[in-house]
Amino acid sequence: MEPGTFVDPRFGRPEREPGNRWSFWYFHPEPIPRNLELDLRTVDALSEADAALGQLHGLGRLLRDPELLLGPYILREAVASSRIEGTEASLSDVLRAEVSDDPRDEDVAEVERYIAATRQGMRLVEGLPLGRRLVCALHETLLDRVRGAEKRPGEFRRTPVWIGSATDSPDTASFVPPLPTLVPDLFADWERFVNEPTRRPLITAALMHYQFETIHPFLDGNGRIGRLLIGLLLVEAGRLPTPLLYLSGYLEAHRREYYDRLQAVRERGEVQEWLQFFLTAVKRQADDAITRARTIIDLRERYLAEAMTTRSRLPQLVEIVVRNPFVTVSSVEKSLQVTNQGARNLVRDAERRGWLRPLEGRGRGGRTYWIAHEVFSALEAPARYGGLG
Repeated sequence: MEPGTFVDPRFGRPEREPGNRWSFWYFHPEPIPRNLELDLRTVDALSEADAALGQLHGLGRLLRDPELLLGPYILREAVASSRIEGTEASLSDVLRAEVSDDPRDEDVAEVERYIAATRQGMRLVEGLPLGRRLVCALHETLLDRVRGAEKRPGEFRRTPVWIGSATDSPDTASFVPPLPTLVPDLFADWERFVNEPTRRPLITAALMHYQFETIHPFLDGNGRIGRLLIGLLLVEAGRLPTPLLYLSGYLEAHRREYYDRLQAVRERGEVQEWLQFFLTAVKRQADDAITRARTIIDLRERYLAEAMTTRSRLPQLVEIVVRNPFVTVSSVEKSLQVTNQGARNLVRDAERRGWLRPLEGRGRGGRTYWIAHEVFSALEAPARYGGLG
């Protein structure tokens, strides 16, 4: 890490361990600022993000069954957040795995652990504050039996780490987080900050995420946990009924700028620019979630209206494919507790109506997958951001 690039000490400073000739430069963060004055551009971005998030909150409140969107949206977040860290699993890979008994490959398993950690967080946040106990529990779940399982899941790191070094050297790294001896006190300040009352939860979320990534409390999984916490904070603050905001989609699409904005706060104190980037991400993803929700809800209502004219269990199949557009006869049989022939009849009926299509090729053991192509297109369609944030 080159100390000369850190020219503004408001958010931290480069240091070396005194008295150690072999020591290296690392970043020592300052406590999170409690009374940060926002410039005009940040205020405007906050206003737009708040309005978009308010619309998403209202949509979530109107849904009689929040799981209609929650499951697919958590999946979108899990896939995008994992891809930022190099995981290659696609949305279709994970959806197909959900209806299959086949062994998971490592990438799919990592996404599924992210989903499990998110749902665990939704339960824990009802009784625990956002703090070390909750965060460590989520981290342990995230790395359970996947890559990184050997890197002390659920425990703060006890060794130094560094980021962006092709030669595994802190001297050539772009960023070296604080030494492990500093992590407990820094995280205690982080914990106090996220649990203090605030009228600006989006600003709190942005600063919370910045400081979490800067402290880098774990040996692995810091990015995923840090992004997962954004949704939980907004739920706890009452800004969302459930974590419907899949913010990582925007962060993945603007990955280089995402990393650069975090680093610019450390090096040059450019916190306003980071806040504007973060708030733009919130607005764009909230808008995208609302547009996507309308399409999915319209498809569900159209399918249900047609299914209600039958005397079969077709309406229940509609509910299944809206949550996961991939099905097999076996998955329908298990979900609806019908006979194999009954499940086959329902799938064929949906196929005749144009809701399902058989996929080319077959799974293991000759298994055929069907896809609700309109639903999947609504889930998979790339967000249209209209330019950089």
